[in-house]
Amino acid sequence: MSVKPIRLFGDPVLRTPAEPVRDFDAELRRLVKDLTDTMLEAPGLGLAAPQIGVGLRVFTYNIDDVLGHLINPVLRLSGDEEIDEEGCLSFPGLQYPTPRAHGVVATGFNMYGEPVTLEGTGQLARCVQHETDHLDGILFIDRLDPVQRKLAMKEIRAAEWFGEPVPAVRVSPHPTRGEAY
Repeated sequence: MSVKPIRLFGDPVLRTPAEPVRDFDAELRRLVKDLTDTMLEAPGLGLAAPQIGVGLRVFTYNIDDVLGHLINPVLRLSGDEEIDEEGCLSFPGLQYPTPRAHGVVATGFNMYGEPVTLEGTGQLARCVQHETDHLDGILFIDRLDPVQRKLAMKEIRAAEWFGEPVPAVRVSPHPTRGEAY
């Protein structure tokens, strides 16, 4: 089992847009396994690579006993919106009503570089949007209305985990440092 520490709100890696995956190699497969193990141990419904300090566009999910991952996601959102409670492993214990599109079609790749399409509504759509937001440096509290966001920030500042030391951000070991040639 390869459970990694989950980065908490305040860590700069959570606000940094992740780089696209270019190498579908053994290192990427290890990252997907680390994300999956960490998500299941937490337990959570989804986990994005930046949440374990890796700035790559990868996330895992576990919705309705369907375990999966998506790399380099591109989303098409439905026009209708719904508000439901949402939490995040990077904000332990917090949940707030968060608006999201009701449906999503997400395209991307699996860990072997094969094309994948995820289509869903409800919890799957919410999870895919939430985790893709992480890859863009957006947090669920950014989507709250001003009153709810103010309440969330007050709760965050009072949380025992807030202000913990920030671990170093992991950089790509590849010679291009995650950049294209």
